[in-house]
Amino acid sequence: MPPPPPLPDLILDPIVRLALTEDLGRAGDLTTDATIAPGTQMRAEIRARKAGILAGMDAAAYALKLVDPAVELDVHINDGGKLAPGAAIAALSGPARSILTAERTMLNFLGRLSGIATLTGEFVEKVSGTDATIVCTRKTTPGHRAVEKRAVRCGGGTSHRYGLDDAILIKDNHIAACGSISEALKRAHAYAGHLRMIEIEVDTLEQLEEALPHKPHAVLLDNMDTGTLKKAVAMIDGTCKAEASGGVNLETVAGIAATGVDYISVGALTHSASNLDVGLDVA
Repeated sequence: MPPPPPLPDLILDPIVRLALTEDLGRAGDLTTDATIAPGTQMRAEIRARKAGILAGMDAAAYALKLVDPAVELDVHINDGGKLAPGAAIAALSGPARSILTAERTMLNFLGRLSGIATLTGEFVEKVSGTDATIVCTRKTTPGHRAVEKRAVRCGGGTSHRYGLDDAILIKDNHIAACGSISEALKRAHAYAGHLRMIEIEVDTLEQLEEALPHKPHAVLLDNMDTGTLKKAVAMIDGTCKAEASGGVNLETVAGIAATGVDYISVGALTHSASNLDVGLDVA
């Protein structure tokens, strides 16, 4: 799967500006202004401290541009590329004050998003050889959904719904409030028409049996063991997409994929990924 294109400036701008505002406040970079003479030039390199998959260079580059477009950025490894420990990711040259001021914001984006891409890549590797696709969820950092979901794609995964307006996903609380699976699906089809995807969550084979006659486009099989998942996939028999969710980790995901499900949703990709260690060294 090729890496995704950079996010457009329209999406990056508010995310990156907020990050810079958090760091610079109203007074700016006091330490750099106090210690670095105006006009000082420097070269620096961003390097990986650990192995992983790169993501977030679009956000990091945008942060640098907002701080000072005069700084030259030479990217050696693109998003989606594999990183070895010590790998030179990019080189920067220009005003020292600008590079030092942008440093932490750039590294925060690269570390956080590369961590997501790296964890995604580990899950994708575990299901290689099956037809299962690893997907992320809406369990994202508030305000950072666009960059985090892109990072998942850099790692070889893809996205479930981006937001509530993407598709209809009827979950357990919707069913409880509506009264039944059958009634919820009837209402969803009447509301959505033929162009909007409808998925429903079930956690037993009995619920699945109730759902299938109403022709959902996908069924989310929640917290089922692998034996039950196999039975569910056989019941579905290709009439709709089968998605497994719940209890998914690096130890269990291969067994889940082997049941024949089409998708495996993993909230941990965005809510539990560790930062990848990257740093900036003066050359």
